[in-house]
Amino acid sequence: MSTIAQVIVQTLAAAGARRCYGIPGDTLNHVTDAIRDSDIRWVHMRHEEAGGFAAGADALVTGELALCAGSCGPGSLHFINGLFESHRNRAPVVLIASQIVRDELGFDFPQEVDFQQIYRACSVFCEEIRTPAQARRKTAMAAQAALAKKGVAVLIVPADIASAKAPDEPPFAVHLAEPVIRPTDIDLDRIAARLNEGKKIAIYGGSGCEGAHDQLVALASALQAPVAHTSRAKDFLEYDNDFNVGMTGIFGGESGYHALMTCDTLLLLGCDFAWRQYYPDKATIIQVDIDGTHLGRRHPVDIGVVGDVAATLDALMPRIAPRSDRAFLDECLAHRVRTLEVEAKHATIGKGGAIHPQYLTELISRHAPDDSIYTADGGSPMVWCLRHVAATGKNRTVISLSHGTMANAMPQALGAKAAFPDRTVISLSGDGGIAMMLGDLLTAVQEQLPIKVAIFNNSALDFVEIEQKVEGLLEAYTDLVNPDFARVAEAMGFWGRRVEQAEHLEDAVKAWLAAPGPALLDVVTDRFELVMPPKVEAGQVAGMALYSAKAVLNGRGRDVVGMVRNLLS
Repeated sequence: MSTIAQVIVQTLAAAGARRCYGIPGDTLNHVTDAIRDSDIRWVHMRHEEAGGFAAGADALVTGELALCAGSCGPGSLHFINGLFESHRNRAPVVLIASQIVRDELGFDFPQEVDFQQIYRACSVFCEEIRTPAQARRKTAMAAQAALAKKGVAVLIVPADIASAKAPDEPPFAVHLAEPVIRPTDIDLDRIAARLNEGKKIAIYGGSGCEGAHDQLVALASALQAPVAHTSRAKDFLEYDNDFNVGMTGIFGGESGYHALMTCDTLLLLGCDFAWRQYYPDKATIIQVDIDGTHLGRRHPVDIGVVGDVAATLDALMPRIAPRSDRAFLDECLAHRVRTLEVEAKHATIGKGGAIHPQYLTELISRHAPDDSIYTADGGSPMVWCLRHVAATGKNRTVISLSHGTMANAMPQALGAKAAFPDRTVISLSGDGGIAMMLGDLLTAVQEQLPIKVAIFNNSALDFVEIEQKVEGLLEAYTDLVNPDFARVAEAMGFWGRRVEQAEHLEDAVKAWLAAPGPALLDVVTDRFELVMPPKVEAGQVAGMALYSAKAVLNGRGRDVVGMVRNLLS
């Protein structure tokens, strides 16, 4: 007779789960034993937080269910940040959170944690299996919620439930519906009328444009409209797109910002970009989103409709009157050329052999296979990835945007590599980020996951330092005393190399990418490199001026000189 743990594992495997990330422990023993006898791969992590990141990246790049599992109390609690990231990335993940036995619940028993209170904020489903008769049904509902709602589902399993014998149950299973959703004909007519009336039309695409590249480019061609995109949509809209003017927002470029700020009609497609200051105040705004709760929540819109982007554009195109006037489009594309010229200035060898982080990123993008998967730590590595890794239509980027966490890149690379063992997976890690999750480099060795880790080593929490300076403050507590990460990695079983001069970097990048196993490249980058937004506000200028004055008065004049040198170069 099967145990409940076996029923849970069988149900999740039938729902498409292929990998489970976690650390074994006492209350989880029957679950791990069931996984051992299944076709699901157990990926043994060194920290549960890394397991949450890894499972989320796996689910995000495959679109399939990924699992993580932890023991009671602190074991399952450790997943929280990795799963918050996965949930906000809309990755279908199920956490099997094992729990103490039911008889001890509610009595402050050692390691007792109320997982429902904790995980409800970062899940689409969070329920405890209370009786053996519920097991198959609740497991199926957890997996179905994760896949249908695209988020984290938490299945709480008391140890005595996991070890119990399975009763006869109805054959509950997971059903993944894929409906075609588009606006009504009346709404499509309203949208077409506004677009046909517009003189300067811009399109702003978000991650909801996945799978709609060709439809969107066809619409842009008919409207002669520039296409800006969010960071999440880079992989889906940037490649093979003659209408692309790049990203806008804090991490974007001037050309994307210009297109949105100067248009008279803006079409938002699958886009839930949060910062209101990057939306136009006087344009007609039309929004299409699969989630009706997203309509108008960032900025007021004139027309808001629910629909899948590809299906909506297929139905909309016959209603669009093609135009030939390219004046606004050509103006925006000229801004794009200038933006790329500005961004390229520092993607070169710096003065005195200094290594600009943009140069490191550009070299990696140039020499990596065109179907590589990139992960990047929150902070400046994420910005350089978004700006300097060219989208090919085959590669993918996995970054922390909505959650904005540190230390996500390397463990996300582990999950992506487990899912796609034949593709190159590259982690663009900050020195602060890699130090937080350093132990899970051992996972790459133990689980034979040959990821490529590049460390942007500027001995500082770079993004935090920039934020402090913009506010007119002297940098405080941002210094990092780092080891030689290459030697640390070698001690763990990695190929490792440290690079301090730009003239040695290209050969090192080639050797790092060609290394047969896990490889780490520790690159000493210019500490004074600034992440410039598309539009510099007066308050930011004032803040930097105040910082400069304080720095000089406090004997930090060399820092100001370095910052100015980079701005002027």
